[in-house]
Amino acid sequence: MSWNPVAPPDGPAPHGPGRGALLFGLVLLGLAGLAALVVRSDLADPPFQALDARWLGWMGGPHDGLYAAAAAALNWFGGPPGVVVPLGLLLVLLLRGRWVSAAFMLGVYLGGNVLVVQGLKHLVDRPRPADPLVRVDHGSFPSGHAASAALLVVLVGALLVPAARRRAWWIGGAVFTLAMMWSRTWLHAHWLSDTAAGAAAGAGVALVAWWLCGPALAGESVRARGRRGAAAGAAAPEPTAVLLPAPALRTDGPAPTSP
Repeated sequence: MSWNPVAPPDGPAPHGPGRGALLFGLVLLGLAGLAALVVRSDLADPPFQALDARWLGWMGGPHDGLYAAAAAALNWFGGPPGVVVPLGLLLVLLLRGRWVSAAFMLGVYLGGNVLVVQGLKHLVDRPRPADPLVRVDHGSFPSGHAASAALLVVLVGALLVPAARRRAWWIGGAVFTLAMMWSRTWLHAHWLSDTAAGAAAGAGVALVAWWLCGPALAGESVRARGRRGAAAGAAAPEPTAVLLPAPALRTDGPAPTSP
C-alpha cells in the first residue's frame, strides 16, 4: 500500500482581518464613547437633540399595516426571544467542531451586549422618548437592539461567510442594521442618536475582537481544512495494478527449418 501526500483544498489559506478592521472598529468605538460623554453632559438638551426631535416627528405614524409588522419582527429579533438566533449559530459552530469560533462568538456577543452596551446605558441614563409603543427598560442611550444587530452582522460575517462573499454580506448587513435603527425610532423606543451610537458600539466591539482573535480563528480554519483534506484522501480509492497480456509471437516470417 503506497502513501501519497494529500493536497489541501483549493483556495487561499484563511487569515484574520487586516489592520483596517482594527482602525475602523476603534473609530466606531471612539465615536460611540464620545457621543456618550456629550449626552451625559446635558441629558435634557444635547447638541443633536433638535435633529432627534425632528426625526421622531417624522416617525409619528400611523403605526399599523406592513410597517407595524416589520417593526414588531425586528423588535422580537433584538429582544430576549431573539436570543435563539445567536444560540442557533453557536450550536452550528459546536456541531462543526469549531470550538475556538464558538467560544469567540459567545464571549464577544455577551461582552458586547452586557459590558459595553449596558455599561454605557448605566453611565449615560438618558430618558427615552415619550410614549414608547413597546416595553422598554431604563436608559435610552445607546440602543441595545441596534448594537446587537450590528454585532451579530460582523460575527456571522467573520465566522460563517466565505471571504469571497463578504462584500455582499456587509451590504446586506448594513441594510439590516439600518432597518433595526429605523424600527427603534418608529416605535418611539429610542432617539435617532441612540440607534447610531448603538450600531457603532456593536460593530466596533466585534471588529476589534475579530482583529485580536484573528490568528486563533485562522489557525482553527487551517486545521479544519487539513482534517477535511486528510479524510478525503483516506476515502479515495487506491490505484490498482492492471495486468496486460503478453505480446503474441509473430507468425508471418519463414518457418524454421530442421538441420
